[in-house]
Amino acid sequence: MQKEQNKAQTFTLSEEGIALIKKEMARYETKLSCLIPGLYQIQKEKGWISPEAVQWLSQQTGIPESHIQEVLMFYTLFNRKPVGKLHVQVCCNVSCFMQGGAELVKRICEAFQVKEGEVSTDGNWTVSRVECLGACDLAPAMQVNDQYLGKLKGERAIHVLRGLK
Repeated sequence: MQKEQNKAQTFTLSEEGIALIKKEMARYETKLSCLIPGLYQIQKEKGWISPEAVQWLSQQTGIPESHIQEVLMFYTLFNRKPVGKLHVQVCCNVSCFMQGGAELVKRICEAFQVKEGEVSTDGNWTVSRVECLGACDLAPAMQVNDQYLGKLKGERAIHVLRGLK
């Protein structure tokens, strides 16, 4: 137990990040309202949500770790493991699948020499399949970090992605 507390104690955010969480906690009637902005801030600063980050956020807010984990499991926008500098998420739901989403995942992985869901050896790329990006009009839709891209296939998609690096 002491070891787990020490891990959470070694984790911290910037002063701005801590201030944002405190501001969100005071803004609403319930502390639960700060959960998503808090997780987003952690990911913005650290790149992913580590177990230590969950412990730390729980200690800061009084929200049980189990509840924080439930939110992490539900929302695919949160990374629960490290990702590359460019996290390419490709929608593989019905509309995007029918427009070549699954093939696009394979093509991107080949082009950037990375296995799906892993970080490339240069640390630049992670390619993930996601269930839905809510952008059916862009099928096949991709999200690269916070940027949406769509209607890109094959070499054109690879060319656009290389331009983002």
